[in-house]
Amino acid sequence: MSIVVYFSSVSGSRELKQQQSQIFSFLDSKKIKYQAVDITQGSEIKEEMRKKTGNPAALPPQVFNKDVYCGDFSVFYEAVETGKAEAFFKL
Repeated sequence: MSIVVYFSSVSGSRELKQQQSQIFSFLDSKKIKYQAVDITQGSEIKEEMRKKTGNPAALPPQVFNKDVYCGDFSVFYEAVETGKAEAFFKL
């Protein structure tokens, strides 16, 4: 499983939930296997995500292919809109 999606299972933000859902739905529809990592399971997981993105204020969802940073939702959305989703996931 090379795709890793950092997400939050606990959020009051409807927008965040929709963004996460769109990424998971896309991956499921393309039958791309992924690992979902919930940052609410411990502060060390959130810090790991932020360190890997290089952004100390990064919020989920954040996507990686193994240890290679793919981007956040805005980059994913742009890739889907331009037909370059596979390139976004580095597949």
